[in-house]
Amino acid sequence: MAKILGVDCGSHRFGFAVSDPDGIVAMPLKMVEVGNAGAAAAATALIAEQEGVESIVVGLPLNMNGTEGPAVQAVREFERRLRDLCALPIVEWDERLTTKTVENVLIEAGVSRQKRKQARDKLAAQVILQSYLDSLAVLEYEPE
Repeated sequence: MAKILGVDCGSHRFGFAVSDPDGIVAMPLKMVEVGNAGAAAAATALIAEQEGVESIVVGLPLNMNGTEGPAVQAVREFERRLRDLCALPIVEWDERLTTKTVENVLIEAGVSRQKRKQARDKLAAQVILQSYLDSLAVLEYEPE
């Protein structure tokens, strides 16, 4: 397996996480403030190149009932622009409640509002990517 980039898409901030080369553990990488889908795609393509990843997992913000809303359309526009900039495979991954879960953990840990803002998106990307990696591990598991 090779390194994978995880992306948490937001309207103003994108969070990034990267896996280890064996694809077992996701680690938070960074948060980038973006102005539009084009800037987000350019930042993502650059990070993917710098990190030497072989695929990208993008969090898909489905509604709680599984339907697609405006946020999904924004993510798909970002993906379209990203495909124009790099040829890496892009996987969509259900990210429902990811950011909320991270926010709750940070609040319980007593992290200040300002520090939560800086950490939330990259930690959400880490959760998205780890969930994806865990699903691959389950698929690869062969009981003896």
